[in-house]
Amino acid sequence: MSQPSLLARLQQQDSNTLSDALDFLNLPGASYGLRPLWDCPKLVGHASTVQLGRKTDAAPTVHLISPVIAAIDSTERVLVIAGGVDGISCWGDILANAAQVKGVRGTVIDGLSRDIDGSADIGYPLYGRGVTMISARNRVIQLSSGQPVNMAGVQVEEGDYVLADRCGTVFVPAAHIETVLDLAERIAARQHGMVAAVRSGRSVAEVMHDRQFDAIQQEGGK
Repeated sequence: MSQPSLLARLQQQDSNTLSDALDFLNLPGASYGLRPLWDCPKLVGHASTVQLGRKTDAAPTVHLISPVIAAIDSTERVLVIAGGVDGISCWGDILANAAQVKGVRGTVIDGLSRDIDGSADIGYPLYGRGVTMISARNRVIQLSSGQPVNMAGVQVEEGDYVLADRCGTVFVPAAHIETVLDLAERIAARQHGMVAAVRSGRSVAEVMHDRQFDAIQQEGGK
């Protein structure tokens, strides 16, 4: 029987468990404030990074993000968009439709989106800081793509792993994904056991004692 892919294993986790695993390993990755912008499903994939910035001249330009979507050639990609400007949209329903046609799994923006109903209507997962109706046109431009970006304080590189759910968004460096997943799977198993223990009547103070969490790392060393 073939082993599940790294993305398949990541799909089985949630942002809370991944955040705990990163904490144990002293790795960055858990962000704050990048949450679902509609009641969308969990999002898992590889990052395709985009850096935005303020437009400083009046010259016409290609609409931001559209060249990145046009170049997508994988069904495992999540658009990870940095540099959103307060009060101004950097995503909308036309981009959502174009991305879905190209097989993009969803988008995470460190910024705002408009046309939320347009993304929801086609079931396109969208995470970010909030919503606005104000267009990016003549206000925001794309500066680069495929380069490291800062997402709510977390550096994300092209190809890093992304998981976003109702509690927020986590970015896992590609170089550490197997170590993080191994630990996350142990944490999840331990926490499921802890839930079962308290539901059976055991003292929650005992079940949630720090030594119970320390045991997770000890298990990994066996």
